[in-house]
Amino acid sequence: MFSVEEVPEFKVAYMRRVGPYGAGNQEQMERLKGWAAASGLLRDGSVVLGIAQDDPGVVAPEDCRYDVCLVVPRDTGIGGAGIEEAWLPGGRYAVRTVAHTAEALARAWAGLLPALADAGFRFDSARPMIERFAPRMVENHLCEICVPVT
Repeated sequence: MFSVEEVPEFKVAYMRRVGPYGAGNQEQMERLKGWAAASGLLRDGSVVLGIAQDDPGVVAPEDCRYDVCLVVPRDTGIGGAGIEEAWLPGGRYAVRTVAHTAEALARAWAGLLPALADAGFRFDSARPMIERFAPRMVENHLCEICVPVT
């Protein structure tokens, strides 16, 4: 169900979208990939991340923030309209592979924290939960949910 991975700190270029989670997130991902391709940063092994910053059960859907990120080398200069840079903290993550469909992701997120607890993990709320889209996974219509744990 989960594997455990030690993830290093890494730099990302990102775009933030505010609004209900869903189809708009995919559109934002395509915009980021377009910028990355035009900037020479989108490569065969590029990893794209999605980070939901808010719990839609607590925050109104129109106020939910979703960051679409591209992992970039440490020395990469970031520039462009709407493109920001950030460092994501490393640490221990529980990783679950899921089908890359809206329905499968929704099901996985819905039962995620209880499943973690059942597997003996404790959620670390100081770090973000991440949807990871690595090329080898996306080619097989899969993605990974990475949850920070202690």
